[in-house]
Amino acid sequence: MNAPFLKLPRHLKTISAIVLALVAAGCHRGPGGYPQMPPPQVDVYTVQMQSLPITKELPGRIDPVRIANVNARVDGVVLNQEFEQGADVTNGQVLYQIDPAPYQATLDSAQANLKQAQALADRYKPLVSISAVSKQVYDNAVSAAAQAKASLDIAAINLGYCHVTAPISGRIGPALVTEGTLVSQAAASPMAVVQQMDPIYFDFTESSSEVLKMRQQLQSGQLQSLTNGEPKVTLELPDGTVYPQDGKLMFTDISVDPSSGMVTLRAQFPNTNGLLLPGMFAVGKIEQAVAPETILVPQQAVVIEPDGSATVMLVGADNKVQPQPIQIGDAVGADWIVPSGLKVGDRVIVNGLQKVMPGAPVQPMPYQPDGASSNSPSAGQ
Repeated sequence: MNAPFLKLPRHLKTISAIVLALVAAGCHRGPGGYPQMPPPQVDVYTVQMQSLPITKELPGRIDPVRIANVNARVDGVVLNQEFEQGADVTNGQVLYQIDPAPYQATLDSAQANLKQAQALADRYKPLVSISAVSKQVYDNAVSAAAQAKASLDIAAINLGYCHVTAPISGRIGPALVTEGTLVSQAAASPMAVVQQMDPIYFDFTESSSEVLKMRQQLQSGQLQSLTNGEPKVTLELPDGTVYPQDGKLMFTDISVDPSSGMVTLRAQFPNTNGLLLPGMFAVGKIEQAVAPETILVPQQAVVIEPDGSATVMLVGADNKVQPQPIQIGDAVGADWIVPSGLKVGDRVIVNGLQKVMPGAPVQPMPYQPDGASSNSPSAGQ
């Protein structure tokens, strides 16, 4: 065995000697004197209790706080469009001009009728006291003057309606009519739509069974109400980014939709930058309660069998591996909630599962995750 080694060049003899020395240092003799590798190194997470906000992710859509259809209130031909499509408008701002000529003529006629009726009533008034005219004749003249005044008021109102104004402040959509279009009050001709964009609503739904379950858990003490009493609502936009401002939960509907079994919730968000648009799909994250004593473990530490059962590998006091069945609940980020099967102080193998076997010794090292969230079981380790 030594002859081939002695025939090697001097530099190869040196390398071979170093390799043999390293192998001898890394191994120790097992039963029968054969070399045995040291226990594999694994990353373990030490189980601890923590307070966990219960957050639900619920899809929904953005809706305007108010929406108003702009309709013609008098009949006539549109002369001018006074707004820029897609711009912000204010309550009372003129949007369209309807031809005022016939309504101006009606107003002028009403003014003349009122002047004539009022003059007749004024002439009859002193004659009543001397019985030159009857009281009935005078009353009829006064009534005619009042009717003329009412006709004048109506004519003035209709003339004012020739200026079609914005009923609310908000963002106006496309023009639905153009100059030269004949619009009608009777047909309720739509001319534009204005939507209030700031603030804005986010309407979403939750299963009635989940609502009932949450209320039962709060009543039993399994969950606790939020400290400030107001659920925090955040939005995840269609591109995956998080809306920078939090919302406020306005209400939870008191009735259940019989066709879907869902309950409608509404949150209100500030929208000063106009980023949220009506009809936009988003995912709302709402903090509904707090679980005071919760155990979390990283999902990569859990082995889930086809039948749905879950198991983790624990490192015992003797640094030997033992399997432990557990029950898993909801996912929180990259972790599982574990309602049962683990206790404080248990050491769960997270990394290195492929190198271990039940009953075999291991070398445990603290688990150090990358980018641990505030709710991660490893945060603060």
